[in-house]
Amino acid sequence: QVQFAESGGGLVQAGGSLRLSCAVSGSPFVIYAMGWYRQAPGKQREWVARIISSSGSPQYADSVKGRFTISRENAKNTVYLQMSSLKPEDTAVYYCNAQELGTWVDYWGQGTQVTVSS
Repeated sequence: QVQFAESGGGLVQAGGSLRLSCAVSGSPFVIYAMGWYRQAPGKQREWVARIISSSGSPQYADSVKGRFTISRENAKNTVYLQMSSLKPEDTAVYYCNAQELGTWVDYWGQGTQVTVSS
């Protein structure tokens, strides 16, 4: 059974920083990519960033490019999201995502709340 352990969310003032982490365990499959999505109240879930396991290539949504950095420890199946220069519009529940190689099935963490005050 796939399990996610997310941490690092919280309340921060605009311009501040937070670091999210997500460890995946119990996965019977090969992970193609790990990443983060977010969902603000009343809005659809949106993709934030992901990193490809084999190449380590990071990809970012335009809204966070230059402010967020995604990284991964493959041996630990752990992904991190360093968030800097946070804005109130970054406020959302952030969900960790793992995508299975070959089937492209997505697996989700339970989410962690990030709140940025103005």
